[in-house]
Amino acid sequence: MDASCARSGKSTKSTNFQTSPLPPSISSPALPPSTSPAMSRYLSNRGGTQAQKVRFDEEAIPDEDEVGGTLKLRPSDSNITEDQEPFMGVKVRRKASIHRDYIGDYVDVPSRPYLMRILEKQGDKKVLFADTVLKFTSTGKMKRRILLVTDFAIYIVDPESGALKRRIALAAVEKLCLSELSDNFLAIIIPTEYDLLMASTRKTEIVTILVDATKSQSDYELDVLFSNRFEYNATSELVKEVQFEQVEAGVKTRISRK
Repeated sequence: MDASCARSGKSTKSTNFQTSPLPPSISSPALPPSTSPAMSRYLSNRGGTQAQKVRFDEEAIPDEDEVGGTLKLRPSDSNITEDQEPFMGVKVRRKASIHRDYIGDYVDVPSRPYLMRILEKQGDKKVLFADTVLKFTSTGKMKRRILLVTDFAIYIVDPESGALKRRIALAAVEKLCLSELSDNFLAIIIPTEYDLLMASTRKTEIVTILVDATKSQSDYELDVLFSNRFEYNATSELVKEVQFEQVEAGVKTRISRK
């Protein structure tokens, strides 16, 4: 096991969970904020299988209503290239991802009063990123949530009830974990609390914004670690492992209890 994203904890009998594909969520029109500068640092501290030079047409994320099955993306010969720069020198990127412009606000936050009320109550004014993502619960379920990133915190909001489910100070984030393959998973590691695993078709933009915002506020550069197998704390006591595998049909992802 690669220990770069791991935490210490007692091992238990593993229970496997797998995810199924879902077309990308439809986002509302956006009001573009200033674009964060691109990160130039390439990380060499990584483990797992080396990324393969394969590109995919679909930007699938797991279906929030299904736990069985696997996350697989269909390869296309017309979308395979050899000259695209991997994200941060490591992670395989699809053609649609590498040519995408960063917008930031994909849900038009000012048009949603419940989001504005949440931000005003917390004293946050500058929204760097806003979009719908899938958040993984401790029981393996997937919930559709709105992810907000400001220059001070990360917000997880229920779009149906308008309730704030979680606020994470940027200063509390220790590292970000991703695979080296062309999937949509991102783990945010918060040692003082419990971690956050999500799926988003805009993970590259999220990572870029989180790293830039952290460095801007604290002059601390957030670690971004790449491995095709990493652990995260689904709760303070429950550790899960995410494994990624390149298969003929695309990328296979498995989430299991430790």
